[in-house]
Amino acid sequence: MAKKLDPENILLITDSYKVSHHKQYPSGTTIVFSYFESRGGKFPEVCFFGLQYLIKRWLEGQVVTAEKIQQATEFYKLHFGYDLFNEEGWKYILEKHGGKLPLRIRAVPEGSVVPVKNVQNTDPNCPWLTNWVETLLVQCWYPMTVATNSRAQKQIIAEYLLETADNLDGLPFKLHDFGFRGSTSVESASLGGAAHLVNFCGTDTVAGMVLARNYYGCEIAGFSIPAAEHSTITTWGKEGEKEAFRNMLEQFPTGLVACVSDSYNIWEACEKYWGEDLKDLVVDRGTNKKGVLVIRPDSGNPAEVVVKILNILYKKFGGEKNSKGFHLLPPYLRIIQGDGISYETLSEILENMKKHKWSADNIAFGSGGALLQKLDRDTQKCAYKCCFAVINEKPVNVYKQPITDSTKHSKKGLLSLELDDTGKYVTVEEGKGNADKEYTFAQVRENAEIPLVKEAKKNKEKM
Repeated sequence: MAKKLDPENILLITDSYKVSHHKQYPSGTTIVFSYFESRGGKFPEVCFFGLQYLIKRWLEGQVVTAEKIQQATEFYKLHFGYDLFNEEGWKYILEKHGGKLPLRIRAVPEGSVVPVKNVQNTDPNCPWLTNWVETLLVQCWYPMTVATNSRAQKQIIAEYLLETADNLDGLPFKLHDFGFRGSTSVESASLGGAAHLVNFCGTDTVAGMVLARNYYGCEIAGFSIPAAEHSTITTWGKEGEKEAFRNMLEQFPTGLVACVSDSYNIWEACEKYWGEDLKDLVVDRGTNKKGVLVIRPDSGNPAEVVVKILNILYKKFGGEKNSKGFHLLPPYLRIIQGDGISYETLSEILENMKKHKWSADNIAFGSGGALLQKLDRDTQKCAYKCCFAVINEKPVNVYKQPITDSTKHSKKGLLSLELDDTGKYVTVEEGKGNADKEYTFAQVRENAEIPLVKEAKKNKEKM
């Protein structure tokens, strides 16, 4: 039986072809400097997040040991069929640096919103090691892209709240993370879930909150409520659906509770069960116990279904018009749309609500696959490229410029990303960095906040 490998051995966390790269750099190379950037993509700017996790999880402290070197030596001999692994180089790191990687990583503050085609750079002390860790560090594309996607949806929701609601107070809970089960692994759910929480406070992805606590010092980054799934309703049978609904109200007599209501006939559920048979219980729960029933449709065309449900509930429960002339259900009754939610569909739903004079305050959204999974490294065209080296004590600007694709032209020279006098990020030479800087989750959130919320806070302070 094969001996188990250490899955956290940094010597095994790279692409196979990089194992041979120590033999490929020009003789006399002492420094290799590489940068990471978004070269464009779906969104015009990116919300930078996740590097602190990657560093603390995989690169901090003594990561090289004699046992790991021996394990990698044996593994790569089997993999390539002969001794190719840089055993001497890794032993040097163990002996000279106590197993700590001689790398310096410089980056913008986490949560920073950076225009595409600027850099976060890596400054190494060991030439072949810089691009050895490319495989790991480029995985920052994932939390960065999730944070960017989530933030873009926050801007959409905020714009509709600004048009149809009295304030933006409910914004932090308007997009709920339903993505844990659709993620490719617990680690991806952790990273993606935490990235979403940079922008919002609602989540069912427990792994994301664990990461936020362990790597960003946030005791609790997200919140949720008791909620039904189809199994907890359909086990009562079709004839027992009303009693399943009643049970939800009675088991959770205070606070918010969400109940999926499309198991059989969403229109009957809203009009007859919620709107007639259980109406007194819903109203009493809201009036006397400060409870809120959140009805969840989970099928059909979201833009059409949401408006039809709002119309039914308004007919049964009444409501009011806010200061901007848009309808609002009673405060004890709301909707969450958790099916088919993405950056593309949010506007369709909210626009149809606005068209029918419904405030965006009536609804929250839940997103799963489109939030954490329907994206890849090319969504924002993320790349990590060498741009500078020192060879035989001579500085060399390094770049690629393929004639077949100008979008893949890389930057050259010793780069840094900094704020200019106007507060905009620009790429400059010989930038400054703080290798010891660590960010709290609160700082990350503050850095990532959208302009509409910043403006709303300023206006509140003036009042």
